[in-house]
Amino acid sequence: MTPQAALDALRDRAEPERAAGVATYHKAERPYLGTPNPAINDLATQWRRALPLEERLSLAQALWASDIHEARIAAAKLLTQARIRPDDTAAWRMICDWVPDFDAWAIADHVCMAGQRRIMADLSRVAQVEGWTTSPHMWTRRAAMVITLGLTRGNHPTAAEATARDRVLGWAAGYVEDPEWFIQKSVAWWVRDLSKHDQPRARAFLDAHGDRMKAFARKEAGKYLR
Repeated sequence: MTPQAALDALRDRAEPERAAGVATYHKAERPYLGTPNPAINDLATQWRRALPLEERLSLAQALWASDIHEARIAAAKLLTQARIRPDDTAAWRMICDWVPDFDAWAIADHVCMAGQRRIMADLSRVAQVEGWTTSPHMWTRRAAMVITLGLTRGNHPTAAEATARDRVLGWAAGYVEDPEWFIQKSVAWWVRDLSKHDQPRARAFLDAHGDRMKAFARKEAGKYLR
């Protein structure tokens, strides 16, 4: 699968009348094809199953470099897999290299979904993400919360997972007075999802820090607390 063939496949499934609306919605200056997300997912799944890891990584990097909205989402989907064998650093390093390019939520979230799998495969990667929390780039700071969402899941975390939860909640505590809407939303998202599996930690966070959060974020974070 060459990068050009992959781009042609994305264009073949495009709905051009959608492109202008998607561009307006996401507001980031780049080309938009109008390819629906289900079609992108189908193509990426085919490529992920057909290509060995080295070729998949090469294709993902080429699609990312195109700066086409749908191609960047496909690049992220190529790396969204619970088990990558061998799970060396190549896929994780590529994901990290893309983070400074984030400028819109959809692409950022798809890349972070891929990153969530790599973090849950190796929790030592949380230490690297911690450095993102002080970045001047808002999307990098936000990515620290979104890429660690895998840690919110599970009713019976291991000791290492529980420690990682507390570590990320410490980052969130440092974010609660950040004026950026997307940062507030990321904290709310993390605590809300955590509350589905670990109400004591979610409640303790809101008891300690909720009064400093924006009202919408505080409400969202506590949505599932009883």
